[in-house]
Amino acid sequence: MVKRRSWLYVAAVLAVVVLVGIAYVAAGRHRAGARQSVARASAVASRSPATLTPQSAGLAHIFVIVEENKSYSEIVDAPTAPYINSLIEQYALSTNYHGLFHPSLPNYIALTSGSNYGITDDRGPVGNEIAAANIADRIEAGGRSWKAYAESIPSPAYAADSGEFATRHVPFLYYKDIMGNVQRSRTHIVPLTELATDLRSERTTPDFAFITPNVCNDMHDCPIATGDRWLANTVPLILGSEAFTTTRSLLVVTWDEDEGTADNHVVTILAGNSVKPGYQSGGRYDHYSLLHTIEAAWQLAPLTANDAQAATMNEFFK
Repeated sequence: MVKRRSWLYVAAVLAVVVLVGIAYVAAGRHRAGARQSVARASAVASRSPATLTPQSAGLAHIFVIVEENKSYSEIVDAPTAPYINSLIEQYALSTNYHGLFHPSLPNYIALTSGSNYGITDDRGPVGNEIAAANIADRIEAGGRSWKAYAESIPSPAYAADSGEFATRHVPFLYYKDIMGNVQRSRTHIVPLTELATDLRSERTTPDFAFITPNVCNDMHDCPIATGDRWLANTVPLILGSEAFTTTRSLLVVTWDEDEGTADNHVVTILAGNSVKPGYQSGGRYDHYSLLHTIEAAWQLAPLTANDAQAATMNEFFK
């Protein structure tokens, strides 16, 4: 009888031990599963739109001014460019920004469409239209407005060189879907004289503006000092406009290329209330980076693999 009770006692103890072991294993599995769930949730969160939204998001207006054929070293700290250097001190400078091609036109096309589409010269637009999507298409599809302001253009959408007006510096004259629509082209590719009128109110200011100085004021045919004075007269109109003082907006001043070097190192300034004041970065960027930054700011699909893979200039924004 005593032996039977002892056996029953041992069996009961063993049963308790087994049950405790099973409970411990189950608890361990639960904790591991919980950790995996948290990890999965974190991974999902890291890919969510809210987490990936760039600091450039929320920009109401983006202006781009393209100057011509001057290297970084010719502009930064140059006594002939006092206004440009005042912008650098006040706003943000990309110290390692590069053009993509030589000569001018392929840079303008790449900046606005994500590729040069085989263009390696400064051909005119007539008979050379490009059947490719461009940033204007993306902007319109997203419900935003745009204009290309060209100094010295004889009339809206004028597609031939004339005096100090050069078609190769106005990329939107080259896109077939724009130039094939008379109303669209004449509404959106306009003389620079319209800029002051449009800037009178935030409502009439386009969301995206591409500004082309003539071949003197862009420094192509005239000295750096001439272009600097032109910027000193033009940029304050933009930065002081209702659009820039009442909304979070961006102005970019860049150069299409340097004067023919392989490095193609040019100045790019980001200005406005959206950027970090006095900020400078040596991160490598180029025209595809600027295009991708515009796309990211407004959640527009990239145009090609070139801009899709280019780093955005997110670090410059507050």
